[in-house]
Amino acid sequence: MLILLYVLLSGMIVTSALIIWKALMCVTGSESPVVVVLSGSMEPGFKRGDILFLHMSKDPIRAGEIVVFNVDGREIPIVHRVIKVHEREDTGEVDVLTKGDNNYGDDRLLYAHGQLWLQRHHIMGRAVGFLPYVGWVTIIMTEKPIIKYILIGALGLLVITSKD
Repeated sequence: MLILLYVLLSGMIVTSALIIWKALMCVTGSESPVVVVLSGSMEPGFKRGDILFLHMSKDPIRAGEIVVFNVDGREIPIVHRVIKVHEREDTGEVDVLTKGDNNYGDDRLLYAHGQLWLQRHHIMGRAVGFLPYVGWVTIIMTEKPIIKYILIGALGLLVITSKD
């Protein structure tokens, strides 16, 4: 009976986390309201392991803003600064060109083959805040999965052996 209680409690915790995530998606307008900086391409402004908070509004994207975007064919989103904005006169659509602050050239080599600009549908959100170093937990658990399994095992053992 006690194990069933722990399973239900764990399920409630996971469900609550998912509800909070979905609520953040609705409030921020971003499919991923929180991301971890995975490389040093935005140093010194953002360092590897910083957590960024994103917001996506209908406002036009401007040069100088830091955006998170997906590139066709890549799973991991990229955090870089908008360096050029090009508005098409015929459609009014906006194309953007990005660059990492710590990189020499623009991001055209990162884009899909033959792609020269990002369109609005590539942009996941604009950076509106950050927490330094907090994302290292995610990086360590991704790069060294054994640590994740040890942590999950230790928490499970703690739950099983704890007394009420």
